[in-house]
Amino acid sequence: MPELQKFIKRDISWLSFNERVLQEASDPAVPLQERIRFLGIFSNNLDEFFRVRVATLRRMVEYGRLAKVHLEEDAAGTLDQIQRIVIRQQEVFSKIWRKIKRELKQAGVQLKTEKQLNGKEKQFVVQYFEEQVRSQIIPLMIESIPQFPALRDEFIYLAVVLSSKDGRLPKRYALIEIPTGSLPRFVILPDSNHEKHIILLEDIIRFNLPSIFAYFGYDRFSAHVIKMTRDAELDIDNDVSTSFIQQIEKALKNRKHGRPVRFIYDRQIDPALLDYLIKRLNLTKKDHLIPGDRIHNFKDFMSFPDLIFQERRHRRRSFIHPLLHRQPSITRIIMQRDVLLHFPYHDFNSLIDLLREAAIDPDVRAIHVTAYRLATRSKIVNALINAVRNGKKVYVVIELRARFNEEENLQWKNKLEEEGVKVFVGFPNMKIHAKLGLIEKEVNGKSVHYGFVCTGNLNEDTATYYADFCLLTAHQHIMQEVQRVFQYLESGGVHEKEAAECKTLILSPFHTRDKMMAHIAACIKARKHQRPAQIILKMNALSDPQLIQAIYKAARIGVDVRLIVRSICCAYTRHKSWAKDIQAISIVDEYLEHGRVFYFKAGDKENLYISSADWMVRNLDHRVEATVPVFDEQLKAELMHVLQLQLHDNVKARILDNAQQNKYVPTRGRPRRSQLQIYNYLSRKKYPA
Repeated sequence: MPELQKFIKRDISWLSFNERVLQEASDPAVPLQERIRFLGIFSNNLDEFFRVRVATLRRMVEYGRLAKVHLEEDAAGTLDQIQRIVIRQQEVFSKIWRKIKRELKQAGVQLKTEKQLNGKEKQFVVQYFEEQVRSQIIPLMIESIPQFPALRDEFIYLAVVLSSKDGRLPKRYALIEIPTGSLPRFVILPDSNHEKHIILLEDIIRFNLPSIFAYFGYDRFSAHVIKMTRDAELDIDNDVSTSFIQQIEKALKNRKHGRPVRFIYDRQIDPALLDYLIKRLNLTKKDHLIPGDRIHNFKDFMSFPDLIFQERRHRRRSFIHPLLHRQPSITRIIMQRDVLLHFPYHDFNSLIDLLREAAIDPDVRAIHVTAYRLATRSKIVNALINAVRNGKKVYVVIELRARFNEEENLQWKNKLEEEGVKVFVGFPNMKIHAKLGLIEKEVNGKSVHYGFVCTGNLNEDTATYYADFCLLTAHQHIMQEVQRVFQYLESGGVHEKEAAECKTLILSPFHTRDKMMAHIAACIKARKHQRPAQIILKMNALSDPQLIQAIYKAARIGVDVRLIVRSICCAYTRHKSWAKDIQAISIVDEYLEHGRVFYFKAGDKENLYISSADWMVRNLDHRVEATVPVFDEQLKAELMHVLQLQLHDNVKARILDNAQQNKYVPTRGRPRRSQLQIYNYLSRKKYPA
């Protein structure tokens, strides 16, 4: 590792993570349906990357060196590097998709274009177009429009060339927005010889171009898909005369017309039309002009129709935690002992049931929760509304700037307030990312507090495939400090001092980094005195410079450092000056690894935490995050066993090395797939009464 370059670039590390997703799509051991889904995930990830990270780098280039972002000094050079990597990954993507299409055909499934239809299918496509599609589209004759239309982010368009075979009519250009917001992208064609045929919505429109443009008398048409990605970062101004809610609403409207950061086109597009579009859209080579194949917005393939497969994919079913199974009262169990839920292995309904119990318990006085991303039809919200109807005081701290969920959260805010819930929207310059719940109950004249601290969102939809932890507890010190946090959040920051004085709960933005640095320092000290020293860190992203430097010091002195990092890892893992290399892996599998766990062993002292915070500057300095210790010895052992299963994964684990090569951990001995092993471990685990 060169001395002057102490960290891996954050955005390059992220692209390396997305390549691991692409590896899953190419793995023949992964079911075909899942491989298609991974292609969709890769595409969706890349869209968000351009909308946020590339947009940020573009701003840095424009604003100069004063706009330096963490771990990023050469924004222009990074953008060039991104362009090269993305084009290479796009070529790999195309090869994988071609291979998957061949396998689909072998399985009796064919994705047909408008040129491959038989007579029966042609009749169906014409009828479907007339009944469902025609009224949803309005072609734009773009040469006749003085002001070129703004291409909407997240939508795809057919760029059409109209011409005549005899050349008597001049070529004309048109643009058609594909109405995927109101119609399905995939249309299943009539059965043909026991095969399943599917056509994309844009190909239905392609087939009907002669009908769409019949008025003009053209007899030759070519149409190719284009797509624009726009800057999605919200610029919230500091106009004190404008309410925070109004600023969010204004920013959401502006996002739809954000500056272009990527223009994707079918490489088979008419060159003259491409040049025309680039000119009219005021694009340059700096705008990431990326040639692709026929299909764009591949994120829709995350919802590729399963009905066409004879063998349906079967996810392992979640199960009720043994301590909560068939119990008349979850609350009663939590009052007696801590319970650690592992989603999606354990059923998320247990958390919903806890709130439902609180909603009807006559002794419950108040419920407080934070909300970052909620499910589309949130049972959490339903439980809270019913609590209000049962006379409870309910307080919800909702984060209006949860990226790409801003509009939904505004709607949830209005819904909750209509039902009588007291809603707080956090602070203008600080995101509320902690996942907390507090229930206040009166028992025999005394106030009792219990609740939960989670690593993931209160979202029953994502809880079926996000791997997270949730501590259900009535631990006195933990709940006292959770109460302090809610006082801080619900007072608009007035009680900041009280929150900053928390001793048991570790809070961002106050002291998470300092506490983690202190634990690392204790491990270094123990190692210097020839005592046991180990650090195990599991998180989504590691990019904080100070904490990475502290990890380097630990490795230099010989502390056993092990990392499980799903996406961004800016830390190098090997250096000639270190006494012990860092063991670092990334697991990409059926479930998205989302939980954070921090373990420190210094001599005979062990500390184990779960957290909502990654080790990134934004999580440590610009968000309210909660890191909670696990005190129960049985739960410690359980969590450590899960970590060990992941550290020994040799099926889905990739090595995070200095070169970001994404090599799989070598399979020595029997295969060990940690997510499957964790499911088996938790499903068979017995708990003493």
